[in-house]
Amino acid sequence: MFDVRGIESGYGKSQILFGVSLSLKQGEVVTLLGRNGMGKSTIIRTIMGMLPLLGGQILFDGESIGGLQSHEIARRGVGYVPEGRRIFANLSVQENLAMAAINRSGSQWSIGKVIELFPRLGERLRIGGTLLSGGEQQMLAIGRALMTNPKLLILDEATEGLAPVVRDEIWSKLLSLKQSGVSILVIDKEVEALCSIADRHYVVEKGEVVWQGTTAELRSDETLLETYLGV
Repeated sequence: MFDVRGIESGYGKSQILFGVSLSLKQGEVVTLLGRNGMGKSTIIRTIMGMLPLLGGQILFDGESIGGLQSHEIARRGVGYVPEGRRIFANLSVQENLAMAAINRSGSQWSIGKVIELFPRLGERLRIGGTLLSGGEQQMLAIGRALMTNPKLLILDEATEGLAPVVRDEIWSKLLSLKQSGVSILVIDKEVEALCSIADRHYVVEKGEVVWQGTTAELRSDETLLETYLGV
């Protein structure tokens, strides 16, 4: 369903990515792993049209989305939960959700469905973004991405800075989304939590994919974990 082939990208004159390739099948959860500064977020930003695609291809449902603007990529069916959440602080929870709504054939996500997934948001519909806790903001960021009715959901640092009980809730909800058929590409530092929901993993080092494999293969390779993930 999603195929990244040898992409190159960077910031200004600094090239960060050097021929990165990865893929997702329908309904898969796939992770990007690696230490900070290795290029994981750059991969996501390039996929989402926030950085220039300097080489390679990005295919979604068999069509090229490389070089499209971010809103065009969202309309093709790619939902994005950015690092730092970036909700609209001057809008209420309800307004944050409503402004992101995209109706497409087979749409299943509405404000009501998001509240079913995250009941806490239902208690805060009229509350402004600045009054939400960090966990509530992350729930809202995920809900906002779901309002685009995505086929693929991309999360950059899914649980960074959240309390353990909130992190557990986020992982539980992502598992529910997987079971509903949503494909997910996720960055996070919680390797064990990622392994509990993910099918496959890509390890990124200095802008290149240096390893890829299944959860079972990742768990069994202690040298890999020590070398590239520092655990």
